[in-house]
Amino acid sequence: MDLEEQVKKGNIPEHVAVIMDGNRRWAKKHMIPTTLGHKEGALRVVDLVRTCVELDIKYLTIYAFSTENWGREKPEVDYLMNLLVEFVKKELNYIHENNVRIRLLGNSDDLPEKTKKEVERSIELTKNNTKLNLNIALSYGSRTEITDAVKKIITEYENNKINIEEINEESFKKYLLTHDMPDPDLLIRTSGEMRLSNFLLYQLAYTEFYFTDVMWPEFNKDEFLKAIYYFQTRKRRYGKN
Repeated sequence: MDLEEQVKKGNIPEHVAVIMDGNRRWAKKHMIPTTLGHKEGALRVVDLVRTCVELDIKYLTIYAFSTENWGREKPEVDYLMNLLVEFVKKELNYIHENNVRIRLLGNSDDLPEKTKKEVERSIELTKNNTKLNLNIALSYGSRTEITDAVKKIITEYENNKINIEEINEESFKKYLLTHDMPDPDLLIRTSGEMRLSNFLLYQLAYTEFYFTDVMWPEFNKDEFLKAIYYFQTRKRRYGKN
């Protein structure tokens, strides 16, 4: 039995989150421009979405661009924003035809107008799709998300819409960007780094973590299947024993 058959017979995670790391280091290793590393990385996103559709994974959250990434050099940022537009235009037919819904986690107002319009178009077109939720964390930072949630709660409290006693872990989730989806079952981070980098800090409390030295442009379908198989070997206790 090959790995794919083995994985399909096991417990498939409902929600997978991915920190796609290593594009620039991969490009440096191969002595090519950074932009080509990002372009190769975009192809892996295509592969990942297609595999998630095949495995019937319900939620895929990819960390595409953090709030901190705005601090990179402008030519690189501009290229990444244009690459996202290119990705959406090229893959939107497949995404829509395969019942995939695109969702944005982050602040769309930060995006260049062309990127914002393309993202909003894809969200509108796919809003009724139900097979896979593709969450693109774009101009996203978890600390900002949590801070904004606290501000919403304070506003509701001041307007007598919520009582202090009503605020608990479950009610707090309602104010997060992921309020209508389950927390990730599995987090994957590539390129050997072992940190969360301000990604889904509240939601990852009981998530299984999979770290690999493989850089994102080399993270193909087989590498993803290895991560799923690792998840299937874990016994999730949620702190109970």
